[in-house]
Amino acid sequence: MAVPKPSDSNTAKRLAAQLRGLVGKAIEDFRMIEPDDRVMVCLSGGKDSYTLLDLLLSLQRSAPVRFELLAANLDQKQPEFPAHVLPDYCRALGVPFHQIEQDTYSVVKRVIPEGRTMCGLCSRLRRGALYRFAAENGCTKIALGHHRDDIVETLFLNLFHGGRLKGMAPKLASEDGRNIVIRPLAYVPERELERYARARDFPIIPCRLCGSQDNNQRLAIKRMLADWEREHPGRVASIFSALTQVEPAHLADPRLFDFASLARRPQ
Repeated sequence: MAVPKPSDSNTAKRLAAQLRGLVGKAIEDFRMIEPDDRVMVCLSGGKDSYTLLDLLLSLQRSAPVRFELLAANLDQKQPEFPAHVLPDYCRALGVPFHQIEQDTYSVVKRVIPEGRTMCGLCSRLRRGALYRFAAENGCTKIALGHHRDDIVETLFLNLFHGGRLKGMAPKLASEDGRNIVIRPLAYVPERELERYARARDFPIIPCRLCGSQDNNQRLAIKRMLADWEREHPGRVASIFSALTQVEPAHLADPRLFDFASLARRPQ
């Protein structure tokens, strides 16, 4: 398989430089990658993970610290999944690649009733398989392709459907503490990823499970945010900025702020 070649246009070059800058800033702000890290890049076949791998490879060549990249894909045994695309792509790039095989597709189809959203269970099963592989293969970081819009959408999903003020951290430890997950695209708007993927002509593999459901709650949130952005340009960026400037004393969670000890200062 031929590796997509960067466009020679000045616009494409500026876009690539802009995205590298945003990814580099996120890595620096959250100390995502450290010397001698072995970073597992989760490659799904979508625009986000292709771009993530592309930009990390670019940064690897110029970064002041040495780190290793390993691309991995979870083959969930979805019907008609083109299993050769990702191995061929990584082979052409010279990137180490591993195919993890686990039939999560059959489990999700069996457990989730027809018409119900599959994303929650699918995500948990996929995450478990990737975490196990990373821990067993000496990976110090797991890089996921979630971008700025994913983070804002998750905030509203939890707000509307879970009653929680909770987003998606750019860097976090797994519940068992065995893995560190990083999201280097945390500062990157989705529209810029779409432009970059078109310019690079990645061999996109469409999701025929979770991502294809019309009743997906995330899709409804995405449409809501798109409407807001059309009416008020910059709103999504402003919401994301709010996630980086939290003032616990002006919320209402006593676990975050000691309201009980507040007292009037003596005159």
